[in-house]
Amino acid sequence: MDTRIQPPQSAPTQAAAGNGTAGGLPAWLVARGLIPETSPKRAFAAATFINQIGKGLFISGAALFFTRSVGLPVARVGFALGTAALIGLAAGVPVGRLADRRGPREVFRLAVVVQALAVAGLVFVRTVPPLIAFLCVAELAVSAGTAARGPLTRALGAPNPTRYRSYLRALNNIALGCGALAAGVVVQLDTRTAYVSLILGTAVAFLLSAALTSRVPSVPTVKAPAEGGRWPALKDRPYVVLTVLDGLMSIQTQVLIFALPLWIIGHTQAPRWFVGASVAVNTALVVCLQVRVSRGVDNNAAAGRTVRRAGAAFLLATALIAAAGGAPGWVAMAVVVLGVVAHTVGELWHTAGSFELSFGLAPEHAQGQYSGLFAIGQGLSNAVGPPLLGLVCIGWGGPGWLVMGALFLAVGQAVPLVVNWSDRLRAHSPGRP
Repeated sequence: MDTRIQPPQSAPTQAAAGNGTAGGLPAWLVARGLIPETSPKRAFAAATFINQIGKGLFISGAALFFTRSVGLPVARVGFALGTAALIGLAAGVPVGRLADRRGPREVFRLAVVVQALAVAGLVFVRTVPPLIAFLCVAELAVSAGTAARGPLTRALGAPNPTRYRSYLRALNNIALGCGALAAGVVVQLDTRTAYVSLILGTAVAFLLSAALTSRVPSVPTVKAPAEGGRWPALKDRPYVVLTVLDGLMSIQTQVLIFALPLWIIGHTQAPRWFVGASVAVNTALVVCLQVRVSRGVDNNAAAGRTVRRAGAAFLLATALIAAAGGAPGWVAMAVVVLGVVAHTVGELWHTAGSFELSFGLAPEHAQGQYSGLFAIGQGLSNAVGPPLLGLVCIGWGGPGWLVMGALFLAVGQAVPLVVNWSDRLRAHSPGRP
């Protein structure tokens, strides 16, 4: 029996075949996009959902485990986390190449298992060196899983992988929220037992994710051309430039979770509780609109235009947020909400466009390698974003917000030019990656 991924049957056909059900589930859930239409898509969605619950647990409670339970200094914990994150980026391209050769499902599953074991090992940490060692292994596994997850998502989501990726992103936001809520209970208890349970619960979530991934069919690999070389992604100049541009645009992910809270508390008259409310508005919009926004983003040209629109939306958002500075409380709240809505629209456009481009400009035989390279830009944005936003937006005040908005606008304008550059090179060099 062939267990590899086959072309998916359309949802209406499946529903009809099941007399109103899809794989034993009500057909209206499929028709409304609440669940994927095929069992491999549903299995991978469940795997990523559980995985993101574990991620939500970890990012919300790990730092407090290291400081409150283990007793390590905050500065050393921050150094360990930053070092591990930067080292983890190095795994993307080589592991992506391994996924191209061995299959993304197999590499993703192994990466998640390694991540689970590394996280579980943290309960034995008492000093900084083993902390850095376990965190580095965990971050290398995260980077490996990201490189393999991209081509696996693309294969499962065919013929419209961007729509499926958008569904997963909406689902992941819910999962992260669930993990964060569970971590809140642990933080409230504030005991060694509770913190150890958080770490082990994270590891268990990752192991469950790996087990669910075993229900996903293998993705057949594509043979690489003999003349292509071992590292085509690193030689693809338009794609490297696109990676840099997307990394700059991805700084926007830090705006609402880092810069906006500091701005609301330190530079507006809005109440402190409004920080959480503004983030909740963003989360709700992403969950409700991500799939809808991705419609029509199914080729390189459309994706380039979508990213360009995202840059304009970010400029509008930063201008609105800047205008909230010094305004009366209720005015500041209203203006910030409008800014959050504009930013979220830009975020939705950027996510849909960048995902399509990350695969649309990559050759079939090197999807994992290209995915690993693309993830480096996004990873670096997480390291560069907070200090840059702190300097420009918080340090410079209102003008700084406009500078960041102008940067996002410029990046958005440049992306379609890079897409055209890549298409021209491909047209003049048929054998090019």
